[in-house]
Amino acid sequence: MKKQLEKLPFYNKAVLPYHYVQAEVAVTKYHHPAKKLRVIGVTGTNGKTTTSFMIWHMLRSAGYNAGIMTTVAYGVDKLRPELNHMTTVDPFTLNQRINDLKDQGIEFLVLEVTSHALVEHRTLGVPFEIGVFTNLTHEHLDYHKTIEKYRAAKGKLIKKAKFSILNADDPATKYYKTLTDDYITYGIKSGQKRAKDIKLSISGVEYSVDDMKIKTSIPGEFNVYNSLAAALVGEKLGLTKDQIYKGILSLKSVEGRMNIIDEGQPFTVIVDYAHAPDALEKVFNSVKGHKGKVISVHGGAGRRDPSTRPIRGEILAKNSDIVIITEDDSRDEDPESIAAGFIEGATKHGKTLDKDLFKELDREKAIALAFEKAKPGDLVLILGKGHEKTILRADGPHPFEDTKVATKLLKAYKKAH
Repeated sequence: MKKQLEKLPFYNKAVLPYHYVQAEVAVTKYHHPAKKLRVIGVTGTNGKTTTSFMIWHMLRSAGYNAGIMTTVAYGVDKLRPELNHMTTVDPFTLNQRINDLKDQGIEFLVLEVTSHALVEHRTLGVPFEIGVFTNLTHEHLDYHKTIEKYRAAKGKLIKKAKFSILNADDPATKYYKTLTDDYITYGIKSGQKRAKDIKLSISGVEYSVDDMKIKTSIPGEFNVYNSLAAALVGEKLGLTKDQIYKGILSLKSVEGRMNIIDEGQPFTVIVDYAHAPDALEKVFNSVKGHKGKVISVHGGAGRRDPSTRPIRGEILAKNSDIVIITEDDSRDEDPESIAAGFIEGATKHGKTLDKDLFKELDREKAIALAFEKAKPGDLVLILGKGHEKTILRADGPHPFEDTKVATKLLKAYKKAH
């Protein structure tokens, strides 16, 4: 019944009073657990998780007791995986977890914040000392309906935060500047703080901003933006240049984000969470220097904005030599119907079914197919689920991790070859 109601165009707006009351009850039940914490909120379409981890790692490296809550995991010293396929959890779970982290003596909390959470008041009672905006691209319009409403939803964090750190290279920042008087902007092309002398490699990025050097252990130009935002959080909090440099560099990886899977196979395998059009473009841009063929495995989630499916199909086709369309969290939507949108976009860009475009709706078989097609020196990109531990089908969740499945299949590949 609830699933049927959620399809009604006015449903999300109609239940907002319920969400507000739920949040009020939750924050009262746990006695406003975030009240005395110094909270850094990170929002944006892409880059939230990596930026959050960079900030958390930087604070921990500098000797501060800091907790983190993200799409991937939450905790202080020992992180627990986030199993809910949700970035900012419901207000009762959120406040319970904040209360638990507070009891572990944290001073800082790095909180990844989604547009859904902001609209539904899940972060009610959380005092944001700093709000970070990474970027805004086409996503979640199944929920927000228009890009303007999506932009406004993320703006709620900027309104709440005492100080904001805004990506000047993103057009949405012009709007966000009208919501706050206390902010700093960053970017590559523009901004008060600009990354210069950028060097990109498969092992990370390095650049300078003013008289400060920044280096990451994670590749991709997008990590220039992520690390620069994190560095500015460090500056605002009074960390030294050395603490910022060492803290960001010490983060070796984020689960499900540009993770290289190496079992000695003669081709490269990377697992990444990218599922929005802009995120896919950024992943492909980060591997443009690769010499061999690119083979991509990707699919779309059910009950999510269907308009992005042909767009993503085109992006995959444009940037891959071979495209394999597979399942993601189909939920109660027909996987064949979901795949059709991707195939439409890929064929529009010139791919041909069963030649350089394949449909394999069993995700494990799709990954195996990619490995069969790969030749020495090629690159296989497994995209869309990243860190997630389950796949959601019509009959509920099933255990599934891209990294574990890829590792198992690569070991079998090695034995067979």
